[in-house]
Amino acid sequence: MGSVLTRNVLIKWAPLIVLIVLVLFFAAMEPRFFSLRNFARIGISSAPALMVAIGVTFIIIMGSIDLSMEGTVSVCAVVFAFAFIAMGGTLASFAWLALPLALLVGAVVGLVNGMVHVWLKIPSFMASLAMGFVGTGFALLLTGGDRVRVQDELFRSLLTERWFGFPIMCYVALLFLLIGWFIQTRTTLGRNFYAVGGGEELAHASGLNVNRVRILGFMLAGVFYAVGALLAVGRIGIAETATGSNFMFVSITSVVVGGTALWGGIGGVWNTLIGVLIVNVINNGMVVIGLPGYVQDGVLGLLVILAVVLSTDRKSVTFVK
Repeated sequence: MGSVLTRNVLIKWAPLIVLIVLVLFFAAMEPRFFSLRNFARIGISSAPALMVAIGVTFIIIMGSIDLSMEGTVSVCAVVFAFAFIAMGGTLASFAWLALPLALLVGAVVGLVNGMVHVWLKIPSFMASLAMGFVGTGFALLLTGGDRVRVQDELFRSLLTERWFGFPIMCYVALLFLLIGWFIQTRTTLGRNFYAVGGGEELAHASGLNVNRVRILGFMLAGVFYAVGALLAVGRIGIAETATGSNFMFVSITSVVVGGTALWGGIGGVWNTLIGVLIVNVINNGMVVIGLPGYVQDGVLGLLVILAVVLSTDRKSVTFVK
C-alpha cells in the first residue's frame, strides 16, 4: 500500500515539481529568464499549443490518440483568414463571423475524424493521421502555397494589447482552459470520457453509447484545435499551410509530460497546462542560456520517456486503442 501511495503521489506531483525545478534552474543560469517580459514570451508561445493540447487531452483520456491536429489547425487558420478578409477584414465589420466559422470548421473536421475512426473501425491513430494529411493538403489547395495576411489591428490586439504585462491571447487561452476544465469535471460528456478510458467493455455494459462519446470527443477536440489556430494566426498575423506545423509533437509531448496516461482514464486539462509550460519553459530557457535546438529536442524526448516510464504499470500495460 505504501509503495502504491508513494507511486501515485509521485505521478501526481512530479510534473509540477519538474516545472518548478526547471524555472529555478534557468533563473539561476540566466537572471533575465526570471522577468515578466520573458514570462510573457513563454505565455505567447504556450497559448496556441495549450489549446491544441487540451483538445488532444480529451481524446487521450478516452484511451484513443489524435494525430490530426496539424492539418486541422492549418485548415481552420486558412478558412478563417479567407473568410475574415472576404467579410471586411476587420472585427469592427462582419468579419467577426469568421471566428465562429473557424470553430465550426474545426468541429466538422473532428466529426469526420471521429466517424472514420468509429464507423470504419480504423484505429484512432491511423484515422486521425490520415485526416491530418487531408487537412494539410486542403489548406495547401486553398492557399496555393501562399501566405494569407490578417492585419486588422483589432484582431492583432490579441498579441499587441497587454493586461498586467501579458497579451490578451494568454487570457483567452486561460478562459478556454477553464471551459475545458468545466467540460471535463461538470458535464456528463466529460465523465463519459473517463468511463470509456477506464474500460470500454464496462462502459458498454453500463449502457453507455461508446461510439457516440468517441465521435463527440473528436468534435470537441476539433473545436479546441480551431481556437489554437485562431491564436496562432493572432500571434504572427499570417495563415498558411504551415500554421499547424509542430503542433503534433508539442501537444502530445505536453499531455504525456503533464501526467495524463496514454491508456486513458487518468489526467486532465490542468495536467496538460503543466505539461505545456514544461515544454515551453525548456524551449525558452535553452534559448535564453544559448543552447542549440537539437539539445532542446533531445531533452524533451528524454522527458517523454521518463514520464511514460513513471506513469506506466508495465504488468498491466495495454496499447493505445
